[in-house]
Amino acid sequence: MSAPAAHGPAGPPTTAAHGLTEATSEVSGFSERESAVLTALAEAFVAGDGERRAELAAAALTEVADPAQLRQLRLVLRAMDSRVVNLLLAGRPAALAVMSPEARERYLLGWATSRVPQRRAAFAAFRKLLTFLAYADPGGQVPDPHVATVGYRPDDPPVTADPTPIRPAVLPAAVDGSITLEADAVVVGSGAGGGVIAAALAAAGRAVVVLEAGPFVDEPAMPRKEIDAFDRLYLDHGLVATWDGSITLLAGTGVGGGTLVNWMTCIPAPASVRAEWEAEHGLEGLTAEPWTTDVAALEAELDVTESTHIPPKDAIILRGARALGWEAAPTRRNASACGDCGSCPFGCRRGTKQSGIRAHLATAFAAGARIVPDARVTRVLTEDGRATGVEAVISDVSGPRGLIVRARTVVLAAGALRTPAILLRSGLDHPSTGRHLRVHPVPVVAGWFSEAIEMWRGTAQAARTMQFAEPEPGCNGYVIESAPGHPGLLALALPWEGAASHARLMAGSSHVAPLIAVTRDGGEGRVSVTRAGRVRLDYRLDAQGVETCRHALVSMACLARAAGATDIVAAATPPRWYRPSDGDTRGFARFEEALARLDFAPNRASVFSAHQMGSVRMGGAPSTHPCDPWGRVRASATLDAVIGGLYVGDGSLFPTGLGVNPVITVMALARRVSRVILADG
Repeated sequence: MSAPAAHGPAGPPTTAAHGLTEATSEVSGFSERESAVLTALAEAFVAGDGERRAELAAAALTEVADPAQLRQLRLVLRAMDSRVVNLLLAGRPAALAVMSPEARERYLLGWATSRVPQRRAAFAAFRKLLTFLAYADPGGQVPDPHVATVGYRPDDPPVTADPTPIRPAVLPAAVDGSITLEADAVVVGSGAGGGVIAAALAAAGRAVVVLEAGPFVDEPAMPRKEIDAFDRLYLDHGLVATWDGSITLLAGTGVGGGTLVNWMTCIPAPASVRAEWEAEHGLEGLTAEPWTTDVAALEAELDVTESTHIPPKDAIILRGARALGWEAAPTRRNASACGDCGSCPFGCRRGTKQSGIRAHLATAFAAGARIVPDARVTRVLTEDGRATGVEAVISDVSGPRGLIVRARTVVLAAGALRTPAILLRSGLDHPSTGRHLRVHPVPVVAGWFSEAIEMWRGTAQAARTMQFAEPEPGCNGYVIESAPGHPGLLALALPWEGAASHARLMAGSSHVAPLIAVTRDGGEGRVSVTRAGRVRLDYRLDAQGVETCRHALVSMACLARAAGATDIVAAATPPRWYRPSDGDTRGFARFEEALARLDFAPNRASVFSAHQMGSVRMGGAPSTHPCDPWGRVRASATLDAVIGGLYVGDGSLFPTGLGVNPVITVMALARRVSRVILADG
């Protein structure tokens, strides 16, 4: 779940984390009038329990939003409470809280479709967060009245009988409020890249410390409820988006990083992309050995196999592609012996997902690596041109404490949204650090089918079509996949044209199959650090990126129709609908034409992303690549000199967007970097 205009802290966390499951008026800091308007908004979007949702939303925004944007959101609430402002903006001299339900909806839809980007952004921020909470948070009611209309019930998968193969390190007592550890190498981040590098270094006999900003969660204790999963296992409780709110982002946190909650689709980097990285960015060796050997070894280590259980939402992809004569096939994924539950985005209680805690982190732990959760790194320590360790803040049940890890090797693998922030806060500000952010923009189409779909049940992603994976004139390429949305995420993604219409869509959502297109970026973004020390994300599609998303929308609509969809919608504000019952003989042709012209200005067409890359990219040119072709961090943009002992080992290294699910490529680049670290001594 994401609420535009909310961003997580780059610096030390607050000591009282309330997140999405705990709220008090004292925490929120919102005034009584602001809280009343927020409650009115919650009730306007989804009727029922608005006061609780308003408190949850206020507490979450207070904790993770940048102060500048929080001020803007509170200003919006005050504006909505002003008769004078509403008269000027909407011609209605009444405060939002006293409007009739019908007038309130007209007022909000005016914000949603406004020509003023800031009004659209404010509407999207509140609408997404408050509709998510309505369906993801049971609010203590059993059964939850909102979720009961959907027909959803949480899975109850069997709990693994095998203990989780890693345990957090036992730390020494703090001295003067700080702890110091010594190691040969410190790896910052425990996701796909950090796990691979930690395993390689520990297996080679290095003393390794892995620092993870998120918590350690034992597999039997993995969340069962959507609200708990986002609260505990997603970066900033899932409240991550670009600064203007135009792209909703998902990223994992916790020991295991994104591997803990991802949908497990494993697609190697396309040969055309690797050839481009070689030719245009100087990354030698990507189109021959040892790259292919590394990928094969990684797939073996992760038990990557073809999906055997094809749920209805994925059978639709195969059925539609077959009718159209398109390429399609079951996905390959890093899990086996399962497919009957849909809890993959909540962490795997049964232990069949080969996430980091079952694979590379387990290897590192067995070789002696110490894994420290709840440790947010604030900066890299350097001396005489080389790295000497890192500083961090531990925030757990014992309260905040400082942590210093002294090590001759420092590997930043905190992800493309946090690795550049650490470098910037450390004064290692190569001009391209944080720039060239790629996110794989994802447009969404949903189809309604006569048969039950229950998108939240079964293998997370069991089929895909790569019919359009290769670039062509005017289109950068994309992969069409399914989306295993649970009620909260679905409520956030489905269009809102009024409370009653949204409730009807949710009531029929067991028959909805959502299709997503993982597009190769057209355009790029930037990661920066605000005055308050928070991470700011900016991203803008260029003209070809927009055309790629439009091309993908048309293709997904054709796929849904060929598979037998009765109604089809493209997620946007306002949405674009195809309903055969309307009786327009040219209806679908008109629908295609509308999708091919869909407005992708901020907060018009809906755009999501779960892949972040490229913000500390590697390459041969010192002026435009903060890392050299082997993952070493450069000391200068003018000279090809590096900072001794400092490396990057995550998706930040990608020179460009990839165009497919990136986990295998992140790991393959991390393996490449690990060999360089060992060779450097």
